[in-house]
Amino acid sequence: MSRLDAFIRRLTAQRACLNLAAEMLAGRRGPVLEIGLGNGRTYDHVRTLFDESDIFVFERKVAAHPSCTPDDDHLLLGDIHETIPGAMDRIKVPAILAHADIGSGDKEADTATGAFLGQVLLPLMAPGGILISDQDMALTGHEKLPLPEGIEPGRYYMYRVSGSSL
Repeated sequence: MSRLDAFIRRLTAQRACLNLAAEMLAGRRGPVLEIGLGNGRTYDHVRTLFDESDIFVFERKVAAHPSCTPDDDHLLLGDIHETIPGAMDRIKVPAILAHADIGSGDKEADTATGAFLGQVLLPLMAPGGILISDQDMALTGHEKLPLPEGIEPGRYYMYRVSGSSL
């Protein structure tokens, strides 16, 4: 498969998972976490899906178009290993959705990143909230959700945080 085809499959999976999460969370309120801003396309899509939610973005260094960059109050700059663990002080209330798309293509590093994210994002999440990632977070005790139709297993991962629904 060409790199272009792989890229298209990843973005198709990403959009389908985010759209499904928006349907599943319809009517629920709370912050949304976007891990990795990149060029801002996904952030732009997320803010259309969750237009009444505060969206907090974690990014090492901003390189997005200004129209797709959150304001300073919603941007947590720095290494995720440092910014995510203390983020509740900033977001104030548990999140209903967290989305991470930060794979590097290095299987060993991505496995470690997925496991790390699973550990540090859970304390930021509301019961019944949804975690979406391009990396397996290896969560136990939480519901692994089926992927949208047409998305191959292993392309993306979705989990519902255990506990009562929001």
